[in-house]
Amino acid sequence: MDAAVFSAAVLFGTFFIMLFLGFPVAFGIGLASILALWCFADWELALNAAAQGLATGVDGFTFLAIPLFVIAGGIMNRGSIALRLINLTKVIAAPLPGALAHANIIANTLFGALAGIASAAAMAVGGTIQPHAKKEGYHSSFMAAVNAASAPSGLVIPPSASLILFSLYSGGTSIAALFLAGYLPGILWCLSVMIPALYFTYKHKYTKGTLPSFKDILHAAWQAIPSLLLIIVIISGIVGGIFTATEAAGMAVLFSFLLSCLYREITLKDMLQVFIDSIVPTVICIFLVATSGIMGWALSYISIPTMISDFILSVSNNKIVLLILINLMLLLIGTFLDLTPALIIFTPILMPVFRMLGLDPVHVGIMLVFNLSIGLITPPVGTLLFVACSIENIPFQKIIRPILPIIGMLIFSLMLITFVPDISLAVPRMFGLVP
Repeated sequence: MDAAVFSAAVLFGTFFIMLFLGFPVAFGIGLASILALWCFADWELALNAAAQGLATGVDGFTFLAIPLFVIAGGIMNRGSIALRLINLTKVIAAPLPGALAHANIIANTLFGALAGIASAAAMAVGGTIQPHAKKEGYHSSFMAAVNAASAPSGLVIPPSASLILFSLYSGGTSIAALFLAGYLPGILWCLSVMIPALYFTYKHKYTKGTLPSFKDILHAAWQAIPSLLLIIVIISGIVGGIFTATEAAGMAVLFSFLLSCLYREITLKDMLQVFIDSIVPTVICIFLVATSGIMGWALSYISIPTMISDFILSVSNNKIVLLILINLMLLLIGTFLDLTPALIIFTPILMPVFRMLGLDPVHVGIMLVFNLSIGLITPPVGTLLFVACSIENIPFQKIIRPILPIIGMLIFSLMLITFVPDISLAVPRMFGLVP
């Protein structure tokens, strides 16, 4: 067997075996990469590459944006910013049957546009709406499904740490272009959850919400406007070249802190807890990035992306067939591998294929993030399903039936994004960021 092919088999074989045995993903990535390099070269080179890969994997100013956005999300959660958004969405969704379900969906989308963290959105929004939904007789399994399914919209809508990671691992795709490209697909995600939810609410004859007075509408809008201004500050700053993505994350922390102080909803003790809570997700993500630096060396040294792209292109020369196969492969991977490691691993592997197919990297980034985000709500490992079930206090199996139609609608939307590039490229093209 060719040494490169054998090393590739060792890399992926070791990784998936360790994943199956329950090892942390970061350890699986690091050890598999070292063994693959050892099979292809000598042990000293493998260890040197591992050490250098760990160091260079996180040696970038842009990576600071990740912990900063995590901290910003924590401040928004504790500083009642999420609550003000929920009050606004209740007003917006009031005319619809099953108003609280649609308020949950829209609030997750808005909160995601501010914080970009799916689990934080699901906990903050779902936890606030759950007592009211239970009191009004909503099915707990249905509410858990719409809460889990709508939370990942914030991974597509900026500011998004996932889009930042794609930019870094795709070879430097413009973060400003990716951020602008995420708006229409993010709205499409929201609609993809609302349409099945609307059918469910008609089927179970949920009543409409209490129509608010004009005074209530103005009050809710006035309370939420300062929070929504954060989106304008961040995106306009990045697009206008005023600050980088990392500086925008710092502005998000400062702006959300000042807002929380203005609302008088946060204390120094709360801030300390926000910093403590941000440690674990930040360390997990950064350690994944660091060990992925070793895998980057292995992939490059063994020429695995070239091997895989040659294999994929040998399956068919039809662009439509190849894109469907790649999407199906990623949907399958997303059922057992979380978004961040999947994005880090498969972005550099698949980028040569997408370049050969003539796809714009901004379009590719939105397609990959949208695809792998579906994995967060796909049984049996979808992490957001467990979050939503814990909020509603229901067993995991009860969420499966109501979530499946939503997943089907999201896959349909994924196909639209894949084969209609203008859904992703229209907004950044308006600003002259893509041709």
